[in-house]
Amino acid sequence: MESPNQSTTQEFIFSAFPYSWEGSVTCFVPLLFIYTFIVFGNLVIITVVQLNAHLHTPMYFFISALSFLEIWYTTSTIPKMLASLLSEKKSISLNGCLLQMYFFHSTGISEVCLLTAMAFDRYLAICSPLHYPTIMTPRLCAQLTFSCCVCGFITPLPEIAWISTLPFCGSNHLEHIFCDFLPVLRLACTDPQAIVMIQVVDIVHAVEIITAVMLIFMSYIGIVAVILRIRSAEGRHKAFSTCVSHLTVFLLFFGSVALMYLRFSATYSLFWDTVIALAFAVLSPFFNPIIYSLRNKEIKEAIKKHWGQAKIFFHKTKDLK
Repeated sequence: MESPNQSTTQEFIFSAFPYSWEGSVTCFVPLLFIYTFIVFGNLVIITVVQLNAHLHTPMYFFISALSFLEIWYTTSTIPKMLASLLSEKKSISLNGCLLQMYFFHSTGISEVCLLTAMAFDRYLAICSPLHYPTIMTPRLCAQLTFSCCVCGFITPLPEIAWISTLPFCGSNHLEHIFCDFLPVLRLACTDPQAIVMIQVVDIVHAVEIITAVMLIFMSYIGIVAVILRIRSAEGRHKAFSTCVSHLTVFLLFFGSVALMYLRFSATYSLFWDTVIALAFAVLSPFFNPIIYSLRNKEIKEAIKKHWGQAKIFFHKTKDLK
């Protein structure tokens, strides 16, 4: 309970950002480039998949859905990071912090669920190729994607609601680059309740991550077992190549997420907290469009086709002028 001389904190100050102008600009420029690339790259993937009829398959449907979520996942944190780098105060309101936490975790959990659905899709495509077209219909793809988003947007609600009831009357310096559960909970006044909340949050995140990892792991056990039974090396390579992009994204994203959320009582320095947070909030989304476009022959060919058509259109427009 708050004492009479305590006032409830209504804003937090991010203390992990550099406070010198030179340091802020040095961080701002590459972060702006990365965010622009993430948005543009994912929009290109979504557009190319929509415009090409031969890409209207379950795999590319899930890839475009993942790209859509990636845009909102990064938009929940990076624009505020950019604003904080150029701001002298580097603050965020309590309500803004709660909203940022909610949208960051809801889109992140939706991505985790979608990556799990994509593993299931690859499992069916390789292990049951004859039944795959009748099982993985456009209707089922839409239902799985919708279910992933519902799961993602409902799961963080209890945590956010609980945190919103906590009083924050001590230091308002948030030792992070965006609002996340544990850094915010450390600033709560009610120590016993905050400690219990931290333990609950740890358990919830552990269950979410481990469940998804186990489901994906089991899918790939089945996939590898089938691939190893393929006699020709070319056939094995072709079957596995359809999984490489998904497996790379899964390892990149889950590796950094596990370091942050599966540590329980372990603590990192502010520097390593920031590095790990940047890995799954910025760098992983940055590499995803590269992984799904540069390693995918069909998407590369579709991009080249539309880029050629765009150049011809602009040349004709220029000639008409």
